[in-house]
Amino acid sequence: MTINTTPQKSSQRIRIVHVVYSFSVGGLENIIVQLINRLPTDRFEHVLLSLTDFGDFAQRIVDPGVKLIALNKPPGHAVPLYPKIWRLFRQLKPDVVHTCNLAALELVPIAWAAGVPQRVHAEHGWDAQDPQGRNPKYQRLRRLYRPFVSHYVSVSQDLDDYLAKSIGVPAQRRSLIANGVDTDVFAPTAYPQAPEGCPFVPGQHWLLGTVGRLQTVKNQPFLAQAFVRLLATHPQAAARARLVIVGEGPLRHEVEGILASACVQHLAWLPGARQDVAAILHCLDCFVLPSLTEGTSCTLQEAMATGLPTVATAVGGTPDLVEVGGTGQLVQPGDVDGMAQALWAYMADPALALQHGGLARQHALQRFALAGMVSRYDRLFSAKHACD
Repeated sequence: MTINTTPQKSSQRIRIVHVVYSFSVGGLENIIVQLINRLPTDRFEHVLLSLTDFGDFAQRIVDPGVKLIALNKPPGHAVPLYPKIWRLFRQLKPDVVHTCNLAALELVPIAWAAGVPQRVHAEHGWDAQDPQGRNPKYQRLRRLYRPFVSHYVSVSQDLDDYLAKSIGVPAQRRSLIANGVDTDVFAPTAYPQAPEGCPFVPGQHWLLGTVGRLQTVKNQPFLAQAFVRLLATHPQAAARARLVIVGEGPLRHEVEGILASACVQHLAWLPGARQDVAAILHCLDCFVLPSLTEGTSCTLQEAMATGLPTVATAVGGTPDLVEVGGTGQLVQPGDVDGMAQALWAYMADPALALQHGGLARQHALQRFALAGMVSRYDRLFSAKHACD
């Protein structure tokens, strides 16, 4: 992996500059890695531009020729960096600039001014400051930048509706491309083994858990509260129920405090960020997505492909993935009793959990196999689009 701001462009291949605010662990980052790794190398070359910095997740890019550029932007607006970014686009001469989420959208006019022929902007979900997409300021910003975007991508129906109704993007300038998942890596296994460091035993214990950054939008404290409520409402569950929360972030202390206050911290495992997500999902009996907002959760898709039933909050694109009473259960954010009861329903009825997990696997194979997602991005990045 090299860092080079002026690579020589191959005239035979389409050069894409993928632009993100930061590149650490997350669903958006996973999608970009999958695109870089799986788009045909004889037709595409990639540059990954982070407004801030890179984390270890970038090591998942397998092509050593992919260029990584970090601008190390300080907090605040990127205006002081605009001349540098313009020069960078002029040097790179990309065929496509692919920006992701609102924080990167401000670079689209710069790409336009630098003569980049295609500017594709993707919306992957909301943030904590605007969990429902209703912030008037952010809507105005998106409408302001709209003329400079060649084509939009949304990862869920609610985001596509938002672009149409709130931002005014016509149908011919937007595509709904659901995130894809590797259904070979994320697949059921008959004999799950406890991941390294896990104190619990699959089969002996009933493991419920989630994977994601411990930050406000992911709302892991709500899951910890529901786990405590499950044990209080059904004391017999304490013999087998165990909580697994994988990820790192500012909410760790709050989650640990909730568990400690109920004296159940010994029934939970918080290993921090992990690279072995597939192995962790293999050992779970139920996947939980307690988010305040979501676009299309990659980890939820991975859990479904692994054959797990899901209990999730009915937010964002999640209801499009989870079939209530078929592949999982939905509850409202903040409904601790509802979450606890949904978890107990699966724990108390293993046959139901197995049935819903099997249907989830079928759903994953039919609707979000990775090859389909990559194929749609291939066509999008190869096309030419007109702006307003």
